[in-house]
Amino acid sequence: MNKKLILAILVILIGGEIDAQIITDRPDQTESSSTITKGSLQIESGVFMSNEGNESSSTRQTFLPTNLFRYGLTNGIELRILNQFEGREIENDNFQGVSDLEVGAKIQLLKKESVNTEIVLLTHLIIPSGTNELTGGKYGSINKLCISHELNENTEIGYNLGYNYFGEGDGDLTYSLAIGIGVNDKVGVYIEPYGEVTNLEEFILNFDAGFTYLVNQNLQLDFSFGTGVNQRMNYISAGCSWLIVKENG
Repeated sequence: MNKKLILAILVILIGGEIDAQIITDRPDQTESSSTITKGSLQIESGVFMSNEGNESSSTRQTFLPTNLFRYGLTNGIELRILNQFEGREIENDNFQGVSDLEVGAKIQLLKKESVNTEIVLLTHLIIPSGTNELTGGKYGSINKLCISHELNENTEIGYNLGYNYFGEGDGDLTYSLAIGIGVNDKVGVYIEPYGEVTNLEEFILNFDAGFTYLVNQNLQLDFSFGTGVNQRMNYISAGCSWLIVKENG
């Protein structure tokens, strides 16, 4: 989508006061700097479709569904499981099946009311358990330091710095910077540059934007889209997040 249109949409939408929305790790690429509460379960699910490459050689991917399960082990530590059903089209070849399983944790490092900063460490282990044509074939890891600051009542900035290793090569440095704005007590929007330095050599920059809609205190819908800045890539995604809170007593 044209970047001028994205900015026009944001100008129209910005305003109002932020309310207590469900804090999720979707739809943006920046993982949140919060963990869910002890004993609670949060399920974040959706569909993701992307296309990258050039006219002579392109790859299309569809994840339907992609599921992230987050469980609050304590008020500062959550356990995470990510599984996905993937369809991949490379030129004239089509593959379908299950992607490699990811298991991990998010650990709160800093969260104080007197400090306008939250920090968590996120780490995932990639287990080569996927369908033959879709598995990476080796153990790997995804690691991020997730930081956020509240700028005012309805605006927050979050950013991630990370390093991924997939069992060979030098690995990838990753980065993202998301600006989130509360439109009203139901709707939030964001814009975000993000990307990576693949194999510690090639710098890749992308841009995306999207919004969330709070259906009720336990259910939130989302939509996002993105495009490559210095590469040919685009994606579109939609999903929902469901928070199951442990009842006290």
